[in-house]
Amino acid sequence: MGRSPCAVDEHGALDRARSPRRTAGLGVSLVGLALSGLAQAAVEAEHMEFGVLADGTPVPAVELSNANGVTVRIIALGAAIQSLRVPDRNGTLADVVLGHRSVGEYLDKPQYFGATVGRYANRIAGGKFRLDGREYTLERNDGPNHLHGGTLGFDKVLWRIESVTRGTPGRVVLKHVSPDGHGGYPGTLEVTVSYTLDDLDRLTVEYRARTDKPTIVNITNHSYFNLAGEGSGRDIMGHRLTIFADAYTPVDETLIPQGPPRSVAGTPFDFRQPQAIGARIRDASEQQLLIGRGYDHNFVLNGTPGELRLAARLEDPDSGRVLELATTAPGLQFYSGNFLDGTSIGKAARSYRQGDGLCLEPQVFPDSPNRPDFPSARLDPGAEYVHVMQLRFSTAAASGEQVTAR
Repeated sequence: MGRSPCAVDEHGALDRARSPRRTAGLGVSLVGLALSGLAQAAVEAEHMEFGVLADGTPVPAVELSNANGVTVRIIALGAAIQSLRVPDRNGTLADVVLGHRSVGEYLDKPQYFGATVGRYANRIAGGKFRLDGREYTLERNDGPNHLHGGTLGFDKVLWRIESVTRGTPGRVVLKHVSPDGHGGYPGTLEVTVSYTLDDLDRLTVEYRARTDKPTIVNITNHSYFNLAGEGSGRDIMGHRLTIFADAYTPVDETLIPQGPPRSVAGTPFDFRQPQAIGARIRDASEQQLLIGRGYDHNFVLNGTPGELRLAARLEDPDSGRVLELATTAPGLQFYSGNFLDGTSIGKAARSYRQGDGLCLEPQVFPDSPNRPDFPSARLDPGAEYVHVMQLRFSTAAASGEQVTAR
C-alpha cells in the first residue's frame, strides 16, 4: 500500500495556527433520517476543514448540532471528538472535553484527546501476546508495555469520512483499513466508527471491525471530560462519580493487571454511590493509588457484556451538567488525568495539569490477550467486532437530587 497520510513525522512542519474553516461542496450527500419516537427537530451537520498535515493533506471535520445547543465536532485525524458543547442548568454552553486548536498540537505531544484508540486500547504486557500458538511482538511504547496500538495507532490515522447524515438523528461515519502486520498485529482490519447525535442530547459511538485473519481488537474513545468546561479553570476533583462495578483489577508497577479482580468494598475504588473524585485520590494508605498516581484502573462492570447498560454517572455540582455513560463493553478504565503535566495547551489557551480532565474508557480488560481468565479480545474471520457506547447529557438541580433530561 502507498504511504498513508497518517504516517507523518510528528515533528514535521504542520499548519499550527489554522482554526477550523467551514467548507462546502465536499461531495457528501446530506440525507434526512427519520427515527420513530423522537421529536422532529433535525440535527444539523456541517463540513469544515480543521487544518492540514505536514504533506499538505487536509484534515476534514464534521460538526453535528441539535436544537438544544449540543454540538460535537469530529475530526478525521484519529476519528476524534475535538469539541463537545453542552448546556448547564441555566442553558449556558461550554466545551466539556479537553483538546487542541490545531493539527500540529495533536501530533507533537499526543495525549489521545478525544481519539479513537486501537487496535488495542490500554496495555499489553511486554508488548507480546500469543494467538493460535504463535507469538506476536508489538511496539513497547509505554515503558516495557504496549499501549493504545503504539505510536502510530488509530489516533494518528487520517480516517476517511464515509457518510454524513442530517435529520433526526444526525450521524457521521468514518472508516479506516489497518493493513496486515501494521504495528505487529495480524490480519487486515476494516474498521468503522459512527457518531450519532439525537435531540435527546445523546451521543452514540459505535465501533465495528472485520478481519481476514484471527487477531485481537479492543477499540474505545479516549475523551477527557471536564463538565465545568475545559477552559473554566476548574478541575474535576469536585465532580461526583458513580461507577456501576463491584470489582476492579489491581495493577503492578507498570499498570498491568495482577491477580484476580478485587472487590471495591471498603476501598477508595468504591464508586457504587456518588463520590467526589478528589475525596480519596490522595489516600497514601492505598498502594494502588500510589502506583497509578491516582486512578488509572479497570473496573469490572456489572451486568451482561454485549448489552448496552449504564456504566458510570458523572456530575459537576456547580454547573449541574450530568453525563451518563452506557456501554456494551465488559470493563471501564477510569483515568483521573494523572499524567497531564502542564505541557499540553488546550483550546482556551490554558495549560492542562493533573486533574483537569478524566477519562471513562469502556473496553475489554487491559492485557486480556495474555489473560485467559479475562474477557476475550479475539476476532476471527467471518465474525464482527461491535462496541457501542452512549453519552447521555442532562442537568441536575442545585441540590444535586433532581436530574432533568432535555
